[in-house]
Amino acid sequence: MFMCTGLSGVKKIRTAITTYEPDNSIKKGYVSLLGEIVNEVIKNKWLTYQLFKRDFFAIYRQSFLGFLWAFIVPLVSVGSFIVLSNAGLFQIGTIGVPYPLYAILGMAFWQLFSMGLIASTNSLVNAGSMITKINFSKKSLVIASVGQSVISFIVQFGLVCALFVYYHKPPSPAIMLMPLFMLPIILLTLGLGFILSLLNGIMRDTGSIITLMMTFLMFLTPILYVKPSSGILAMVTSYNPIYYLISSAREWILAGTLTDPGGLIISACVSALIFMVSLIIFHLTETRVAERI
Repeated sequence: MFMCTGLSGVKKIRTAITTYEPDNSIKKGYVSLLGEIVNEVIKNKWLTYQLFKRDFFAIYRQSFLGFLWAFIVPLVSVGSFIVLSNAGLFQIGTIGVPYPLYAILGMAFWQLFSMGLIASTNSLVNAGSMITKINFSKKSLVIASVGQSVISFIVQFGLVCALFVYYHKPPSPAIMLMPLFMLPIILLTLGLGFILSLLNGIMRDTGSIITLMMTFLMFLTPILYVKPSSGILAMVTSYNPIYYLISSAREWILAGTLTDPGGLIISACVSALIFMVSLIIFHLTETRVAERI
Protein backbone atom coordinates (compact mmCIF):
# COMPACT_ATOMS: atom_id res chain seq x y z
CA MET A 1 0.00 0.00 0.00
CA PHE A 2 1.37 3.44 -0.95
CA MET A 3 0.40 6.85 0.39
CA CYS A 4 1.35 10.28 -1.04
CA THR A 5 3.05 12.59 1.46
CA GLY A 6 3.01 15.76 -0.61
CA LEU A 7 5.89 16.97 -2.77
CA SER A 8 8.49 15.24 -0.65
CA GLY A 9 7.83 11.86 -2.22
CA VAL A 10 6.02 8.67 -1.56
CA LYS A 11 6.06 6.80 1.70
CA LYS A 12 5.50 3.03 1.72
CA ILE A 13 3.28 1.69 4.51
CA ARG A 14 3.33 -2.01 5.29
CA THR A 15 0.20 -3.63 6.71
CA ALA A 16 0.14 -6.97 8.51
CA ILE A 17 -2.32 -9.63 7.36
CA THR A 18 -3.65 -12.05 9.95
CA THR A 19 -5.06 -15.37 8.74
CA TYR A 20 -7.51 -17.24 10.95
CA GLU A 21 -7.96 -20.98 10.56
CA PRO A 22 -10.47 -23.26 12.32
CA ASP A 23 -9.17 -25.34 15.19
CA ASN A 24 -10.18 -28.53 13.39
CA SER A 25 -8.21 -27.73 10.26
CA ILE A 26 -7.29 -30.78 8.23
CA LYS A 27 -3.82 -29.28 7.90
CA LYS A 28 -3.04 -30.79 11.28
CA GLY A 29 -2.73 -34.14 9.56
CA TYR A 30 -4.88 -37.22 9.93
CA VAL A 31 -2.81 -38.80 12.69
CA SER A 32 -2.97 -35.66 14.82
CA LEU A 33 -6.65 -35.26 13.99
CA LEU A 34 -7.51 -38.81 15.03
CA GLY A 35 -5.56 -38.37 18.26
CA GLU A 36 -7.51 -35.20 18.96
CA ILE A 37 -10.81 -37.03 18.35
CA VAL A 38 -9.87 -39.93 20.63
CA ASN A 39 -8.83 -37.55 23.42
CA GLU A 40 -12.07 -35.63 23.05
CA VAL A 41 -14.21 -38.78 23.24
CA ILE A 42 -12.35 -39.99 26.33
CA LYS A 43 -12.54 -36.56 27.95
CA ASN A 44 -16.32 -36.42 27.41
CA LYS A 45 -17.16 -39.99 28.45
CA TRP A 46 -18.94 -38.72 31.59
CA LEU A 47 -21.07 -36.39 29.45
CA THR A 48 -21.86 -39.24 27.05
CA TYR A 49 -23.00 -41.41 29.93
CA GLN A 50 -25.21 -38.66 31.36
CA LEU A 51 -26.84 -38.08 27.97
CA PHE A 52 -27.38 -41.82 27.60
CA LYS A 53 -28.96 -42.04 31.07
CA ARG A 54 -31.17 -39.03 30.36
CA ASP A 55 -32.49 -40.53 27.11
CA PHE A 56 -32.90 -43.96 28.68
CA PHE A 57 -35.14 -42.73 31.50
CA ALA A 58 -36.98 -40.36 29.15
CA ILE A 59 -38.00 -43.32 26.98
CA TYR A 60 -39.27 -45.58 29.75
CA ARG A 61 -40.34 -43.14 32.49
CA GLN A 62 -43.89 -42.61 31.19
CA SER A 63 -44.20 -45.85 29.23
CA PHE A 64 -46.78 -48.33 30.50
CA LEU A 65 -45.16 -51.32 28.77
CA GLY A 66 -41.58 -50.16 29.30
CA PHE A 67 -39.03 -52.80 28.30
CA LEU A 68 -41.79 -54.94 26.79
CA TRP A 69 -41.61 -52.76 23.67
CA ALA A 70 -38.22 -54.32 22.98
CA PHE A 71 -40.04 -57.66 22.67
CA ILE A 72 -43.20 -56.43 20.93
CA VAL A 73 -41.54 -55.10 17.77
CA PRO A 74 -39.62 -58.27 16.84
CA LEU A 75 -42.51 -60.55 17.87
CA VAL A 76 -44.97 -58.66 15.67
CA SER A 77 -42.58 -58.74 12.72
CA VAL A 78 -41.83 -62.45 13.13
CA GLY A 79 -45.50 -63.25 13.66
CA SER A 80 -46.41 -61.47 10.43
CA PHE A 81 -43.92 -63.55 8.44
CA ILE A 82 -45.18 -66.77 10.06
CA VAL A 83 -48.76 -65.93 9.04
CA LEU A 84 -47.68 -65.11 5.47
CA SER A 85 -45.67 -68.33 5.27
CA ASN A 86 -48.53 -70.50 6.57
CA ALA A 87 -50.88 -68.84 4.10
CA GLY A 88 -48.56 -69.76 1.25
CA LEU A 89 -47.93 -66.13 0.33
CA PHE A 90 -44.28 -66.15 1.31
CA GLN A 91 -41.50 -68.73 1.33
CA ILE A 92 -39.08 -68.52 4.26
CA GLY A 93 -36.72 -71.19 2.95
CA THR A 94 -34.82 -74.00 4.64
CA ILE A 95 -33.20 -72.83 7.87
CA GLY A 96 -32.54 -76.01 9.89
CA VAL A 97 -33.62 -74.48 13.23
CA PRO A 98 -37.00 -73.44 14.69
CA TYR A 99 -38.12 -70.37 12.78
CA PRO A 100 -38.91 -68.15 15.82
CA LEU A 101 -35.36 -68.68 17.08
CA TYR A 102 -33.88 -67.96 13.64
CA ALA A 103 -36.03 -64.88 13.04
CA ILE A 104 -35.87 -63.23 16.48
CA LEU A 105 -32.10 -63.65 16.63
CA GLY A 106 -31.84 -61.93 13.25
CA MET A 107 -34.26 -59.21 14.37
CA ALA A 108 -32.19 -58.55 17.50
CA PHE A 109 -29.16 -57.70 15.34
CA TRP A 110 -31.33 -55.78 12.88
CA GLN A 111 -32.83 -53.65 15.65
CA LEU A 112 -29.32 -52.93 16.91
CA PHE A 113 -28.66 -51.32 13.53
CA SER A 114 -32.01 -49.75 12.65
CA MET A 115 -32.92 -48.34 16.07
CA GLY A 116 -29.42 -46.95 16.51
CA LEU A 117 -29.46 -45.33 13.08
CA ILE A 118 -32.85 -43.70 13.56
CA ALA A 119 -31.93 -42.44 17.05
CA SER A 120 -28.54 -41.09 15.98
CA THR A 121 -30.05 -39.37 12.93
CA ASN A 122 -32.42 -37.43 15.20
CA SER A 123 -29.93 -36.90 18.05
CA LEU A 124 -28.76 -33.40 17.11
CA VAL A 125 -32.19 -32.09 16.19
CA ASN A 126 -33.74 -33.43 19.41
CA ALA A 127 -31.06 -31.63 21.43
CA GLY A 128 -31.36 -28.41 19.46
CA SER A 129 -32.10 -26.15 22.43
CA MET A 130 -29.10 -27.49 24.34
CA ILE A 131 -26.77 -27.19 21.34
CA THR A 132 -27.62 -23.52 20.81
CA LYS A 133 -27.03 -22.65 24.48
CA ILE A 134 -24.10 -24.84 25.54
CA ASN A 135 -20.77 -25.49 23.86
CA PHE A 136 -19.95 -29.20 24.18
CA SER A 137 -18.86 -32.16 22.09
CA LYS A 138 -21.73 -33.09 19.76
CA LYS A 139 -20.25 -36.55 19.28
CA SER A 140 -21.56 -37.43 22.74
CA LEU A 141 -25.13 -37.01 21.50
CA VAL A 142 -24.67 -39.44 18.61
CA ILE A 143 -22.77 -42.01 20.66
CA ALA A 144 -25.31 -41.87 23.52
CA SER A 145 -28.22 -42.38 21.12
CA VAL A 146 -26.66 -45.53 19.68
CA GLY A 147 -26.19 -46.78 23.24
CA GLN A 148 -29.98 -47.07 23.52
CA SER A 149 -30.06 -49.66 20.73
CA VAL A 150 -27.35 -51.67 22.51
CA ILE A 151 -29.57 -51.89 25.62
CA SER A 152 -32.51 -52.94 23.45
CA PHE A 153 -30.34 -55.63 21.87
CA ILE A 154 -29.38 -57.01 25.28
CA VAL A 155 -33.06 -57.18 26.29
CA GLN A 156 -34.01 -58.92 23.04
CA PHE A 157 -31.13 -61.35 23.37
CA GLY A 158 -32.65 -62.40 26.69
CA LEU A 159 -35.69 -63.50 24.66
CA VAL A 160 -33.37 -65.41 22.32
CA CYS A 161 -31.83 -67.24 25.28
CA ALA A 162 -35.32 -68.18 26.46
CA LEU A 163 -36.05 -69.63 23.01
CA PHE A 164 -32.84 -71.68 23.15
CA VAL A 165 -34.15 -73.24 26.35
CA TYR A 166 -37.71 -73.68 25.05
CA TYR A 167 -36.64 -75.48 21.86
CA HIS A 168 -33.87 -77.45 23.61
CA LYS A 169 -31.46 -76.03 21.06
CA PRO A 170 -28.18 -75.06 22.75
CA PRO A 171 -26.22 -72.30 21.02
CA SER A 172 -22.75 -72.85 19.67
CA PRO A 173 -19.92 -72.31 22.20
CA ALA A 174 -18.77 -69.64 19.74
CA ILE A 175 -21.51 -67.43 21.18
CA MET A 176 -18.84 -66.08 23.53
CA LEU A 177 -17.44 -64.15 20.55
CA MET A 178 -20.74 -62.38 19.90
CA PRO A 179 -19.37 -58.92 20.93
CA LEU A 180 -16.89 -59.17 18.04
CA PHE A 181 -19.81 -59.56 15.63
CA MET A 182 -21.66 -56.66 17.23
CA LEU A 183 -18.69 -54.30 16.78
CA PRO A 184 -18.85 -53.81 12.97
CA ILE A 185 -22.63 -53.33 13.18
CA ILE A 186 -22.15 -50.63 15.82
CA LEU A 187 -19.37 -48.99 13.78
CA LEU A 188 -21.58 -48.92 10.68
CA THR A 189 -24.45 -47.48 12.71
CA LEU A 190 -22.27 -44.76 14.23
CA GLY A 191 -20.65 -43.92 10.90
CA LEU A 192 -23.95 -43.47 9.10
CA GLY A 193 -25.40 -41.76 12.18
CA PHE A 194 -22.68 -39.08 12.23
CA ILE A 195 -23.37 -38.13 8.61
CA LEU A 196 -27.16 -38.40 8.72
CA SER A 197 -27.40 -36.37 11.94
CA LEU A 198 -25.64 -33.51 10.14
CA LEU A 199 -27.93 -33.86 7.12
CA ASN A 200 -30.96 -33.90 9.40
CA GLY A 201 -29.83 -30.61 10.90
CA ILE A 202 -29.83 -29.09 7.42
CA MET A 203 -32.89 -30.89 6.01
CA ARG A 204 -35.42 -32.00 8.61
CA ASP A 205 -36.98 -34.53 6.23
CA THR A 206 -33.92 -36.74 6.64
CA GLY A 207 -35.17 -38.25 9.89
CA SER A 208 -38.54 -39.21 8.40
CA ILE A 209 -36.90 -40.60 5.27
CA ILE A 210 -34.56 -42.80 7.30
CA THR A 211 -37.42 -44.17 9.41
CA LEU A 212 -39.33 -45.08 6.25
CA MET A 213 -36.24 -46.54 4.58
CA MET A 214 -35.48 -48.79 7.55
CA THR A 215 -38.86 -50.49 7.19
CA PHE A 216 -38.35 -50.91 3.46
CA LEU A 217 -34.75 -52.09 3.86
CA MET A 218 -35.76 -54.71 6.42
CA PHE A 219 -37.88 -56.49 3.81
CA LEU A 220 -35.10 -56.23 1.21
CA THR A 221 -32.53 -57.68 3.61
CA PRO A 222 -32.84 -61.45 4.25
CA ILE A 223 -33.29 -61.13 8.00
CA LEU A 224 -36.57 -63.03 8.40
CA TYR A 225 -36.05 -65.35 5.45
CA VAL A 226 -33.26 -67.19 3.66
CA LYS A 227 -31.30 -65.34 0.99
CA PRO A 228 -32.66 -66.23 -2.47
CA SER A 229 -30.25 -67.98 -4.81
CA SER A 230 -31.24 -66.02 -7.91
CA GLY A 231 -33.12 -62.95 -9.04
CA ILE A 232 -32.87 -59.23 -8.43
CA LEU A 233 -33.13 -59.58 -4.65
CA ALA A 234 -30.19 -62.00 -4.60
CA MET A 235 -28.10 -59.52 -6.59
CA VAL A 236 -29.06 -56.58 -4.34
CA THR A 237 -28.30 -58.62 -1.23
CA SER A 238 -24.82 -59.41 -2.53
CA TYR A 239 -23.96 -55.70 -2.19
CA ASN A 240 -25.71 -55.18 1.15
CA PRO A 241 -23.08 -55.10 3.95
CA ILE A 242 -25.63 -55.24 6.76
CA TYR A 243 -26.84 -58.61 5.43
CA TYR A 244 -23.38 -60.17 5.80
CA LEU A 245 -22.90 -58.66 9.25
CA ILE A 246 -26.22 -59.97 10.57
CA SER A 247 -26.39 -63.33 8.80
CA SER A 248 -22.80 -64.16 9.77
CA ALA A 249 -23.43 -63.28 13.42
CA ARG A 250 -26.59 -65.41 13.47
CA GLU A 251 -24.93 -68.34 11.75
CA TRP A 252 -21.98 -68.17 14.12
CA ILE A 253 -24.24 -68.27 17.19
CA LEU A 254 -26.49 -71.05 15.90
CA ALA A 255 -23.91 -73.33 14.26
CA GLY A 256 -20.44 -71.97 15.02
CA THR A 257 -19.59 -71.77 11.30
CA LEU A 258 -19.44 -69.12 8.57
CA THR A 259 -20.73 -69.77 5.07
CA ASP A 260 -19.30 -66.58 3.58
CA PRO A 261 -16.36 -65.31 5.68
CA GLY A 262 -15.16 -63.19 2.76
CA GLY A 263 -18.39 -61.20 2.70
CA LEU A 264 -18.15 -60.68 6.45
CA ILE A 265 -14.56 -59.43 6.26
CA ILE A 266 -15.31 -57.03 3.39
CA SER A 267 -18.44 -55.73 5.12
CA ALA A 268 -16.55 -55.24 8.39
CA CYS A 269 -13.82 -53.29 6.57
CA VAL A 270 -16.44 -51.15 4.80
CA SER A 271 -18.10 -50.45 8.16
CA ALA A 272 -14.79 -49.40 9.72
CA LEU A 273 -14.00 -47.16 6.73
CA ILE A 274 -17.42 -45.50 6.83
CA PHE A 275 -17.01 -44.93 10.55
CA MET A 276 -13.55 -43.33 10.25
CA VAL A 277 -14.46 -41.05 7.34
CA SER A 278 -17.77 -39.99 8.88
CA LEU A 279 -16.17 -39.34 12.28
CA ILE A 280 -13.54 -37.07 10.72
CA ILE A 281 -16.17 -35.18 8.69
CA PHE A 282 -18.33 -34.75 11.78
CA HIS A 283 -15.36 -33.55 13.82
CA LEU A 284 -14.45 -30.96 11.19
CA THR A 285 -17.99 -29.60 10.89
CA GLU A 286 -19.51 -29.92 14.37
CA THR A 287 -18.42 -26.40 15.33
CA ARG A 288 -21.03 -25.10 12.86
CA VAL A 289 -23.83 -27.38 14.02
CA ALA A 290 -25.39 -24.72 16.24
CA GLU A 291 -25.83 -22.46 13.18
CA ARG A 292 -28.05 -25.05 11.47
CA ILE A 293 -30.07 -26.54 14.31
